[in-house]
Amino acid sequence: MATPLIERDRETYTVTRDPRTFVSPEVWDREVTLLMRDYPFDKVMAERLFAGAVSYLITAMEKFGQGLEMCCGRIVDIAVHVFILDTRNYREFCETNFGGRFLEHIPEIEFKHDGSVERTAHIIADNGFPVDWPLWEADFAKCGPCHPGASCH
Repeated sequence: MATPLIERDRETYTVTRDPRTFVSPEVWDREVTLLMRDYPFDKVMAERLFAGAVSYLITAMEKFGQGLEMCCGRIVDIAVHVFILDTRNYREFCETNFGGRFLEHIPEIEFKHDGSVERTAHIIADNGFPVDWPLWEADFAKCGPCHPGASCH
């Protein structure tokens, strides 16, 4: 499948969805606390990262099988990994938001430098979520290690 081109300016996106609505307040607080415990993040940064992680994961679930090769950059990926490691809450999140299925995480060994992080940020914005552009822009040039051709995250 051809790589989608970025066709819109970020100012044209409309936010219609809140990542907080996809997890309970207890899970939100727990994941933010885990980020603060394990990394040098204050609450504001931890919430920014977890919001990005949830927006990314929900979009990955909703776009599953479309061959978009979505991936987040290294900074947002920290929050994705913290959530995955909290396995009970991550499994329940997948079951609730992915039709009872589990969204696997299958990283590639090598990082790719193909613009996939930037494309992913635009896909998330197009999916109605707010995008914290500075968090995503930090990794536009680095890109991510998601396994090519896999419908995972």
